[in-house]
Amino acid sequence: MRWNSREAFAVLVAAMLPLTGLTTSAAPVVQLGREAALSPSTTCAERTLSRLTLAQRVGQLFMVGVSTTPTSGQLDLISRYHLGAVLLAHDSDAGVAVTRSRVDLLQRAATAGGVRLWVAADQEGGFVQHLKGPGFSTIPTALTQGGWSPATLRARAHTWGDQLNAAGVNLDLAPVADTVSAKLGTRNKPIGYYDREYGHTPGVVSSHALAVRGGMKDAHVQTTAKHFPDLGRAIGNTDTTYGVTDDVTTRDGHYAVQPFRDLVDDGIPVVMISSARYTRIDATHLGPMSATIMRGMLRHDLGFRGTIVSDSLNAVALSHVPEGVRALRFLRAGGDVALVGEPSTLAAMLTTVLQNASSHSKHALVDDAVLQVLRSKARQGLLPCS
Repeated sequence: MRWNSREAFAVLVAAMLPLTGLTTSAAPVVQLGREAALSPSTTCAERTLSRLTLAQRVGQLFMVGVSTTPTSGQLDLISRYHLGAVLLAHDSDAGVAVTRSRVDLLQRAATAGGVRLWVAADQEGGFVQHLKGPGFSTIPTALTQGGWSPATLRARAHTWGDQLNAAGVNLDLAPVADTVSAKLGTRNKPIGYYDREYGHTPGVVSSHALAVRGGMKDAHVQTTAKHFPDLGRAIGNTDTTYGVTDDVTTRDGHYAVQPFRDLVDDGIPVVMISSARYTRIDATHLGPMSATIMRGMLRHDLGFRGTIVSDSLNAVALSHVPEGVRALRFLRAGGDVALVGEPSTLAAMLTTVLQNASSHSKHALVDDAVLQVLRSKARQGLLPCS
C-alpha cells in the first residue's frame, strides 16, 4: 500500500496519540484517505487495515494464552489491547457446548473494528489435546494416526474439525510436520517422547499432515504447520530447556523441510516457527529471531504467503532474551503473530512493539505483518467485510 503525504501525516498523528493512553479502547481511527479514494481492487483485508488504529493493528499481532473459563482479567486484556488471537491453553473437560459459550464471551471482548478473534487450540491428539468432554472425540496420538490411511485420517479429522467449529474454535495449532527418525525416537523430547509425529519418514509425515489439513479445511477450521524448519532432530524441549540446538538440518535439506513444503504448496494458512537454534542455517539467531529462517527459507524458498506465528515466547529456550523485546525481535525478523503463553508478560511485549511502531518509518513493518494476518482471517470469514 502506498501513501501520499496527506495520508502519511494522518497516520503519524494517529500513531502518536495512543501512546498517551496505551490501554484505552477509544483511540481515534487512523484514516488513510476517504473510503471513496480506495481502489475498487482493494481487498477486504486492505480495507479493514485502513480503518484500524495503530493500537488495534499492533493487537492483531499477538495471540495470548487464556483459560477455557476466561477470567475477567483475561477478557480485559483482549479488550484493552485489541488482541487479535487467543489460545485456549489449559486442559478442559467442559465439552463442546460449554466451550462455545465461553468462546462467545471471548469474541464479544474483541475491540479491533469488527475483526473477530482467531480462537486457537492445541488439538493434536494423544498427550496434546486440550479440549475434551461431551461432544469432543478422544483423539489418539499422531503416531497412531500415522498408521491409518490418509483417506481415513482425513475423514476423522473432518469430524474433529466439526467439533472444534461447533465449539467456536477456528484455528487448530496442528498438524505437527516434524519428522523424528525411528533411530532417535523418544529421545527427541519435544515430539518423539510424546508420539506427536505421524511417522519416521518425510513421506509418511507429509501425507498424513496433509490429510489432517484437508479434513480440518473440510470442517472450515484453519490449521497450522509446526514447528518450522523442523523440531524432529533436536533432543531437548524448547518449552523447558535452554540451548536446544539442531546441528543437522540445512536450508536446502529434503528430509526436514519436505512436509512443510508440501503443506505450503497445499495452501496452509499458518506456519509456526520452532524456538530451537539451527547452526547449519543460522548459527547466530534462534528460530523466532531468524530472518534467514522466516524470510529466507519460509517466504523465499518455499513461497509461503500466509501468517507466521511464533511458538510461545515464554519458552525457556528464549530465557536469555529480555522479555520485553522478544516479540519485537520476532516481528523484525519476519514474523507476524507473537504467541504469548503467559498473559502476565503480554503488556511488556506489546507496549514495546507499539512504542517502536509509533515512528512512521517503522509503521510499515507493523502494517505488513497485520496485512498477512488479515488476509488469513479473511479466508476464515473473520473480517467485517469478508
